[in-house]
Amino acid sequence: MALGKDYATQECSIARALEIVGERWTLLVVRDALYGVRRYNDFLVHLGIPRAVLAARLQMLTEEGILEKRRYQESPPRDEYVVTDRGIALWPALRALGRWGREHYAETVLRLFQHAECGTELGSYGECPACGIVVPVEDVLMVPGPGLDPDPANPVSRALLRPKRLLQPIAVDQV
Repeated sequence: MALGKDYATQECSIARALEIVGERWTLLVVRDALYGVRRYNDFLVHLGIPRAVLAARLQMLTEEGILEKRRYQESPPRDEYVVTDRGIALWPALRALGRWGREHYAETVLRLFQHAECGTELGSYGECPACGIVVPVEDVLMVPGPGLDPDPANPVSRALLRPKRLLQPIAVDQV
């Protein structure tokens, strides 16, 4: 029996959300967009995703209002993908998945997320234990952890070795 492609018989908000973000690669595209990856080739290089799959995921995420496609160059025409408020709202789910994966399947810490204002590592729910607030995404500082490769092969991974705030575009060194 073939596996269905949707959850039409499910009356569940999780099933409805999975219709949008449940396909392979989709949450990793959103994760990278939150990290500041905006350009097609940067997603391609960092994720190692097949071109056709990336194009389909970016189109779907744009149609669903999770990313916004913006022209940054006219000749030749080039676009970038910017996270919308709807996409930013996925941060707590991605943070929870990342923490769960780290606690149950990872042997090392790849990235730390801190409150940019005070430098305190965020708690399980994105809260700052020192300040007693849930930290807005734009005030989250991503810092490389000890488990990251200190000399990655691709320019996006190299750019993500520097501490940076989420949502800020990455500065990719062109080689």
